[in-house]
Amino acid sequence: MTVKERTEELEEKILAPEAALAKNTRGRDVPEEACTLRTEYQRDRDRIIHCKAFRRLKHKTQVFLSPEGDHYRTRLTHTLEVSQIARTIARALRLNEDLTEAVSLGHDLGHTPFGHAGERALDSLSPGGFRHYEQSVRVVEKLEKGGKGLNLTWEVRNGILCHTTGQEAQTAEGRIVRVADHIAYLNHDIDDAERAGVIREEEIPQSITDVLGSGKSKRIDTLVHSVVENSVGGRLAMDPAVREAFEELAKFMDRRVYCNPYAKGEEKKVPGLMAALYDYLAKPEHIPPDMRVIAEQDGRERAACDFIAGMTDHYAVQLFEKIFVPKSWKL
Repeated sequence: MTVKERTEELEEKILAPEAALAKNTRGRDVPEEACTLRTEYQRDRDRIIHCKAFRRLKHKTQVFLSPEGDHYRTRLTHTLEVSQIARTIARALRLNEDLTEAVSLGHDLGHTPFGHAGERALDSLSPGGFRHYEQSVRVVEKLEKGGKGLNLTWEVRNGILCHTTGQEAQTAEGRIVRVADHIAYLNHDIDDAERAGVIREEEIPQSITDVLGSGKSKRIDTLVHSVVENSVGGRLAMDPAVREAFEELAKFMDRRVYCNPYAKGEEKKVPGLMAALYDYLAKPEHIPPDMRVIAEQDGRERAACDFIAGMTDHYAVQLFEKIFVPKSWKL
């Protein structure tokens, strides 16, 4: 018996009936020889960690555009926090932690530079619109590895696609990531907003703190416990009072942070920058060399969209300056 087979046997013995067993995966679009050490979901996790799109997350905005300071979240640190919360819930519910981790690590691979401001800009520019969760699937199916994609299992791709809004994931593990994403970003965005001087912990309404507690750690602990204690048979739930306070917290953040003119002031520059890059890169003579195959297959507009979506904040600004800002010169 191989190490992989022993792991699969252990999964069958200890995981809940509703857990997604690695040996029962719907598989990959392109069949591959099995690894003797790792299950299919473990292989997917490793492929995501080692891909280029994952590395670029460290220089992509979470909430504040290019913040000055070492302790603000980036898209990468957000991803790691989602993974930690999701794995804790999965382990407590005896679901497949490897699948949960793979979906968590891959859920934002397609996110644009400049956070949701960048996503809104590309959505208005690209024919057919743009949604980061669909782009994340496109990254793992087509854009990585020179057009070959990562060839991930169906369950991981489904969890990535369904991690935010609309249809729920088909696996309980994928549904966990949606909840963990929400728990993570609301709480770490509060932390970053405090650091930026946008809000103070004491300003959070008492109706929320009486239920969820005060401080990031306490709120996360309350929310995670509520999910674990109220979820049954793969259907995730929270205590009604906790759910209500959580929704009230989201509304508070909308008012005070996500729509705050000081915190989001720089975002007004994003649409013009993105539009200029898009118009330039969609021209036949300006298509980047590594996007030419995509342009031939899916059109120049799609290639420009893919290229911009993959940029870090810094690269997008630098490319804009290189193309559009006059350079000084010497005689």
